[in-house]
Amino acid sequence: MAANLDDDGERIVSIDEYLESIEEEELEADLVLGGDEGDECTYSKGYMKRQAIFSCLTCTPEGNAGICTACCLSCHDGHEVLELWTKRNFRCDCGNSKFREFSCKLSPNKDVENTENSYNHNFKGQYCTCNHPYLDPDLQEQVEMIQCCMCEDWFHEEHISLSSPNEIPRDEEGEPLYEDFICKACSVVCSFLTLYPKTIWASGRQLVAGNKNKSVVEDIPSKDEAGKLDNDPCSDVVQKDHLVDTNGEAVSDEKKSVDGEGSESNASSSLSGSIAGSHATCVLAVDWMAASLDSESRPFFLSKNWRDALCKCDKCLDMYKQKHISYLLDKEDSIAEYEKNAKQKREEKLQQREGAALEFFNNLGHVEKMEILNGIADFKDEFRSFLVSVDPSKAITAADVNQIFENIKNKRRRM
Repeated sequence: MAANLDDDGERIVSIDEYLESIEEEELEADLVLGGDEGDECTYSKGYMKRQAIFSCLTCTPEGNAGICTACCLSCHDGHEVLELWTKRNFRCDCGNSKFREFSCKLSPNKDVENTENSYNHNFKGQYCTCNHPYLDPDLQEQVEMIQCCMCEDWFHEEHISLSSPNEIPRDEEGEPLYEDFICKACSVVCSFLTLYPKTIWASGRQLVAGNKNKSVVEDIPSKDEAGKLDNDPCSDVVQKDHLVDTNGEAVSDEKKSVDGEGSESNASSSLSGSIAGSHATCVLAVDWMAASLDSESRPFFLSKNWRDALCKCDKCLDMYKQKHISYLLDKEDSIAEYEKNAKQKREEKLQQREGAALEFFNNLGHVEKMEILNGIADFKDEFRSFLVSVDPSKAITAADVNQIFENIKNKRRRM
């Protein structure tokens, strides 16, 4: 469908379209920021499971520091700042030794360095194996990028070591059928995943894990509506060893956490309440340490809720810890859970705004209430008159809007 254009070639949008675009932009911002209002530095919260992080190239051109949303807005306004989306297990660096004389306005008393923070080339504005910027100025049309759920780097589809981007699991409309992507380099760390039933892999046509012939692709079934992996022995073992509540989370009489990598505070907070106690029986029913794993690395595309199928026996828990990937067992680590919480915070925020506005109105006196209601009625009448008189084929300009408000002012002066 061709876009409506005015005489100058500018695209014409309706009021409904404009309001819808504003709503989409606000939702996108809330999903990235996780509902963070940006009014206080997150440093006091320690190494957060996941939060929006930015890199200020003005202060740290080496790309070896990250700042939170509040510091981005308050301390680095006007600087060259990169949006890095989200990072796990990160603590705000603003004002520490990496910023030299620069001091944080919101939380000036910080350690010299956050030793548990991890940095990659994203902090320099580089992404993928090609080290190009996210918005590449050399490209007329930006190319789709996918984030690895482990190293958290972003990759161009043509650079993820597939013979064709068509091997990426998608539906008929091109929407992704996978929940998480693991890049080729990180797949070496997760080679044990090839021992799991094929139902942890995203549905659609993609390379089958463990198949050394890269030219072979196979249709992989998806999960059933209940979210349980079809014919997956892992699901049966996990549900046998753990009770499952209505939200699908494993529960027990006393929830236990698993020590992850990092400090004691991070280990206790990162997984507490997210993982049920370990069990003796290995879900894989094999000795993965002695098993012959496919050493050929390749990108992985995982199905929805694939983390729920991961074994939590003592041996596997120790393996996750040794590989520094215990975060895979933490439900709150996933982007899907992060965005889910962000949407919930957004709904709560909108309800609070509506409640605050209603409370403000109810606390006003009768005269003030009538003034507000009359003002709304005057605007509706004036705007309705404008729509009746205006040529529907012409775009509404800034001058038209200013004239509407000028007419309202003149009307109220006469009254």
